[in-house]
Amino acid sequence: MAEESRNGTSPARETPAAPSGKPVGGRRDDWRLPEIEVAMLAAGRHGDPFAVLGPHETSGGLVIRAFVPNARELAVVAPGLQEPVALERRHDDGVFEGLVPGGSRVYRLHAANDGGEWDVEDPYRFGPLLGPMDDYLLTEGTHLRLWDKLGARALRHGDVDGVHFAVWAPHARRVSVVGDFNAWDGRRHTMRKRVDTGVWEIFLPGVAVGAYYKYEIVGPQGALLPLKSDPFAFASELRPGTASKVCSVEPFAWTDQRWLEERSQRDARHAPMSIYEVHLGSWKRGEKQRFLTYDEFADQLVGYAAQMGYTHIELMPVSEHPLDASWGYQPTGMFAPTSRFGSPEGFARFVDRAHAAGIGVILDWVPAHFPTDAHGLAWFDGSALYEHPDPKRGFHPDWNTAIYDFGRAEVANFLIANALFWLERFHVDGLRVDAVASMLYLDYSRKAGEWIPNIHGGRENLDAIAFLQRMNKEVYGAHPGIMTIAEESTAWPGVSQPVHAGGLGFGFKWNMGFMHDTLAYMEREPIYRQFHHDDLTFGLIYAFAENFVLPLSHDEVVHGKNSIVNKMSGLEGDKFATLRAYYTLMWAYPGKKLLFMGQDFGQRREWNENVGLDWDLLQYGPHRGLSDLVRDLNHLYRERPALHERDCEGDGFEWMVVDDNSNSVFAWARYAADVMPVVVVANMTPVARDGYALPLPLAGGWREILNSDSERYFGLNRGNLGGVFAQPGDWKGKPAMARINLPPLTAIFLEWTGN
Repeated sequence: MAEESRNGTSPARETPAAPSGKPVGGRRDDWRLPEIEVAMLAAGRHGDPFAVLGPHETSGGLVIRAFVPNARELAVVAPGLQEPVALERRHDDGVFEGLVPGGSRVYRLHAANDGGEWDVEDPYRFGPLLGPMDDYLLTEGTHLRLWDKLGARALRHGDVDGVHFAVWAPHARRVSVVGDFNAWDGRRHTMRKRVDTGVWEIFLPGVAVGAYYKYEIVGPQGALLPLKSDPFAFASELRPGTASKVCSVEPFAWTDQRWLEERSQRDARHAPMSIYEVHLGSWKRGEKQRFLTYDEFADQLVGYAAQMGYTHIELMPVSEHPLDASWGYQPTGMFAPTSRFGSPEGFARFVDRAHAAGIGVILDWVPAHFPTDAHGLAWFDGSALYEHPDPKRGFHPDWNTAIYDFGRAEVANFLIANALFWLERFHVDGLRVDAVASMLYLDYSRKAGEWIPNIHGGRENLDAIAFLQRMNKEVYGAHPGIMTIAEESTAWPGVSQPVHAGGLGFGFKWNMGFMHDTLAYMEREPIYRQFHHDDLTFGLIYAFAENFVLPLSHDEVVHGKNSIVNKMSGLEGDKFATLRAYYTLMWAYPGKKLLFMGQDFGQRREWNENVGLDWDLLQYGPHRGLSDLVRDLNHLYRERPALHERDCEGDGFEWMVVDDNSNSVFAWARYAADVMPVVVVANMTPVARDGYALPLPLAGGWREILNSDSERYFGLNRGNLGGVFAQPGDWKGKPAMARINLPPLTAIFLEWTGN
């Protein structure tokens, strides 16, 4: 088999076929391309341009053919030629061919028309860059570095600089690269199809970093599709433009090697994790409401998060997306940091700066579905390629989006490679996977008759389960110390259990039950809380069934749900007092913490993605006090192992007061190995509980290390003069008891200091 055939193209045609299909060998002009093929080239409808364009050996010698629209004359210039060899113009649209003596396949073309002269590097003289191993891994679905092969890569091929383009479109009749460099003319640069994989590729000499491009695709029925963005583009045109952009693939000069080494040795379950969730487009705006740049975020956002004591910044999706109002959850460029805030290099600098400040970066990642915008993945090659072909499995009724075909090897490969790409190319520390529940259930948001059972007759999406398990195995295996976090809102068992134990393999799961129950409790008038005591106690029944993150996310402060501070019951003062107590309880509750931007200083209005946060509120006492409390909670949480080391283990928690519903008092202890325990006690009514008999796990002195009613936090400064002393003796099953003053709507941290 000829080399070209192994690489997915037809062998060079030594004896062109006449329109009748009979050979025309023996004549002196047997190298001439039949008129029908010339016309097909000019129309952009030739099935295999690489078989006829460029240099080809024939019985008459080396023939060179080219398609250069707008050229009236075209000549070949080569090192072995004493003078240029003119090619015959076979078609008025710019098809040329001619015999060239010397046999050199290294040449350039010189074109001319009434407007002037110019040189052309012929892309059809260059061989393929993908090889048999790429074909094998692509077909098998195990090519985990797809971003190194597909997409647009600026490189030097032979003796020429240019860009190699490659795209998967197996059902297409034709795929062409179009851009400013070829007047967006799909006839000019038709790609070579690798028939074993359905990948099309071409090297375009002279195209440079910064060029905008798309793919022009003729579908399986011969219809010309809307221009498609590159699924593997590393950057995109700023919306509303949708073109892909050629980027440099030169390695970024990272300075975070120490961070990565320390991360690889860290067990996230036992480490403090206080996550600041951020929507970059509305965290802060510049003058005239412009977006900040990634470099400005590196200066301002990283500095703010570090000052506030957060351990991680979680970014709502930064993958390229066309609609601001989607918040990034309907991405069209899975490999491209959105151009709204700058370049991929700018995003890398942001991550590098975060690591230098001791802060990890988590990205929201969306493998569940994708939008049906014409330039995106939907019906990419004229067929259901990335989406499941059956609408009962391939269309999401809630979001009007397409659902990936998780059972197709190439699609699963695309998504897993994308997860690895963000971890490797941009050194991100974790992926929070959006809408996992919608992936796991075939009947998610569907009525009877609108979904298809699996092969066992069940509602579980077996393909999605296998995909998630494989994804987690691959990313954890390749990047020790990273984490994956599932947004999963059902009781699916083992979300954060290892795959080998039958779990999905995530590191953590959002605890949606905690969020729902505790917010419901805080919204109630205090007089009614005694009847809903279990809103705060029930969650401890399952608190260690998974490795949980406690989320107060963007979803809770939008679409009429109100801001967190305005969810609290009561008038102004009570709202802030209740919220301070709530946060103090949350930071003492088992599980990692997540707080959406603005809620740490009491943003009053609902979140609006179109404007920045109301930072001016920090000039007012209640807001400044709340911000100071969150900062101190973060630092205490990081500094006290008792508050974080056993977040995911039952032996790190013990109830002190669980059943005092008449007083709405709660208390529990947190433990870690070889350190002092910390006890939190809270009074969730506006009535002071002075001299309250508090059971404690140890006799001796207990220092008050945080009081949410402190004047430091704009409270009334009521408390216990710095601490209490616990007398030994059985009290409600505990070995000690102290009399403590509990201010209204207040939570207090106590740390054992010894006898």
